[in-house]
Amino acid sequence: MDISIIIVNYRGWKALQECLESIDTIISKTFSFEVIIIDNFSNDGQFPVFKQKYSKFTFIENSGNNGFSNGCNFGASIATGNHFLFLNPDTKLTLEALETLLQTAVSHPEIGILSCLQINENNVFYKQNNLFPALGRFFGISRSLFRKLNKAKLERRFNNDNNLFHPDWVTGAVIFISREWFNKINGWNEDYWLYFEDVDLCKKIHDTGGKVAVTRKATIFHQHGGASRLNVKTKALTKTEVIISKHVYISNQFSTGIQLYLHSVLILGVLSEKIILTILSLFLFFIPKLKVNRLILKNLSVYYFNAIQKQTWISPRAMNYLKTKA
Repeated sequence: MDISIIIVNYRGWKALQECLESIDTIISKTFSFEVIIIDNFSNDGQFPVFKQKYSKFTFIENSGNNGFSNGCNFGASIATGNHFLFLNPDTKLTLEALETLLQTAVSHPEIGILSCLQINENNVFYKQNNLFPALGRFFGISRSLFRKLNKAKLERRFNNDNNLFHPDWVTGAVIFISREWFNKINGWNEDYWLYFEDVDLCKKIHDTGGKVAVTRKATIFHQHGGASRLNVKTKALTKTEVIISKHVYISNQFSTGIQLYLHSVLILGVLSEKIILTILSLFLFFIPKLKVNRLILKNLSVYYFNAIQKQTWISPRAMNYLKTKA
């Protein structure tokens, strides 16, 4: 098998249906591929329906909502392809894009992770000039200042006329990687439950001597955020996990002294903001969006108490958290 397309789903059935319909039309005489859908225990009755409807694809139900990294690793563990395409359910794939990704990866073995251009429902291309978080550009203001001061250099890097350009990292929505590279970096890091796992994956490729690249010769539709933010409670959960994953990334990628500084600044900044917005929400109760901040503050309070008690920044939802309890 040339390519294993691996899709991790959690109650994103409408988007997944459109994604699978796009894949179902792909017929190639030059390469073979399989499709594996890992459902993170949606438990809403749709799994058997989809499994029957798309019987030529492989559907596997996970033991729980174990996170994106775990789902990807689970899919890779049963895949038979020489290359893996990790694909979000809120995307649409074409034969041309799949063919381009395979040809580019084969002709450039130095590329550990390959992605392509992504366009949304408004025909707007996503910016893919991502830089690794660093001490001088970890937070929003410092990151914006860094980009402004290095604008000319970054424009030369990302706006060249080559078919390939090289950001530090690419979104997990579209990641093409050979089995060899995947095994070399030991797959996805299950310290993360959701968010920043793609940054971590690309950092491992970089640290192992590989390149991260985006090809301009292929474009995939991606409805950003369509698979994760379904209601106020879910939105609060996902926004909380963004913050948690920042703590996990800090603990995985920085030295002890820098960790202490970044963790402290992040905690003070986030708690100050959420406390102020929570107080405002008590007076401006007619603005539903402010309720999200109350839920985030509650979630973070539980998380920080747990982090102190258990001596770990890993999300309690992440699979590797279970190992810290053993």
